[in-house]
Amino acid sequence: MGARMNTEIDQIKQRYVKRVQLDGIYSFTKPDVYMAQQEKEREIIRWIIKSNIGSLENVRLLEIGCGGGKNLLSLLQWGFSAKNLVGNELLTDRVQSAKKLLPSDIQIIEGDAMLLDFKGDLFDVVYQSTVFTSILDDNFQKKLAEKMWSLLRPGGWILWYDFVYDNPTNKDVKGVPYKKIVALFPEGKITVRRLTLAPPISRIVTKIHPQVYTACNIFPFLRTHLLCGIQKPN
Repeated sequence: MGARMNTEIDQIKQRYVKRVQLDGIYSFTKPDVYMAQQEKEREIIRWIIKSNIGSLENVRLLEIGCGGGKNLLSLLQWGFSAKNLVGNELLTDRVQSAKKLLPSDIQIIEGDAMLLDFKGDLFDVVYQSTVFTSILDDNFQKKLAEKMWSLLRPGGWILWYDFVYDNPTNKDVKGVPYKKIVALFPEGKITVRRLTLAPPISRIVTKIHPQVYTACNIFPFLRTHLLCGIQKPN
């Protein structure tokens, strides 16, 4: 791997280390956080039904950037089989958290996703949630998208959840708009839903009442994230 790629990996690690200081604002006890998470989970369940990926216990899924394992835990609760779930995570402390949280049958692989090698054992779904917006190097994004695509079986799906706008108060992230997703996966057939009330707004309105989140979220222009299913041709 080239020096440029290694530099970007090091920078990604540094960005996440700085983000730990902000973890309090992402606590699930905060109404703006759990309302957004519940909305995301409802939409993923809707996508699972519509995409017709088959019996969940037989679906083989890899999550890139699995963090502490909370997304994988949700998938397990919905009916995915632990033996068919794999998580990849760059940061050691998050790998340790995931291994403590999840059953041992779920394989957690530490390290750079570019180095994953499953020797032709391809996945039905490759999932990423707010990973690409922490990658500021366009070439690195392209290479990671190509790697994800290569790990996907024909007819399988990339499941994508990430935000589309730059954050003017955080230079460590960069929004990924829909046209960029299309460019990253030019062969894919994409379904898309816009969701997640803009966090600066949701933090304010949920102080009135959590359900105000839902009322404000009826306006598409206030939603900041895309949930995409990107299907690989057979």
